[in-house]
Amino acid sequence: MFRIATFCVVLSLFVGCSSDKTAGNQTASQPAKPVVKAAQYETGRTAFQKMFLAARLWAPDLRPFQLQSQFSPDAPTAEGKASLWRASFASPSKRMMKLFSWSGMVGPDAPEQGVAFSAEDTWSASNTSTQPFDLSFLKIDSDQAYDVAQKNGGEKLTKKDPKQPVTFLLLWDASKNQLVWHVLYGDNPSQARLRIAVDATSGAFLRVEK
Repeated sequence: MFRIATFCVVLSLFVGCSSDKTAGNQTASQPAKPVVKAAQYETGRTAFQKMFLAARLWAPDLRPFQLQSQFSPDAPTAEGKASLWRASFASPSKRMMKLFSWSGMVGPDAPEQGVAFSAEDTWSASNTSTQPFDLSFLKIDSDQAYDVAQKNGGEKLTKKDPKQPVTFLLLWDASKNQLVWHVLYGDNPSQARLRIAVDATSGAFLRVEK
């Protein structure tokens, strides 16, 4: 009787251990679930700060001269946000410029999320189209610029078409010593249906541009 009881105990331990190993192997062999990234959207200043920190590693004396968004239908444009921003910087000491981008896009053809940059290109301080600006002038974000643009003509277009494409372009106006947000309505920013200029320092409406 003692031998039978001992055999039963040993058998139960063996079965238990085998079951544990089998369960462990099943758990370990289960394929990991792929991580699905969500799209990210940022206002101009927030995206710019991320690119600026990365750009400082390229040239400590860098100065920005352009910031522009790229429209995507899913972006909350009414919040002044986009899933792709590009910023151009110049380095006086290097006499070079470099394009940086921030992406929050997702999809098979979308750029990888985060900050990326292009190769260097030559830069001249005499080129009026690449005049750098001081960061102290940038006090108004793209969401505030959008609100001003809406009150000065943009709302008519977005009421007719709630999915109206809108892009944001930040440039220095050397003739007026002024940093300007250009809010562009239309599929093609270079042929916008409406262009509203907003002072990026004070938030004041400047003009409707042709």
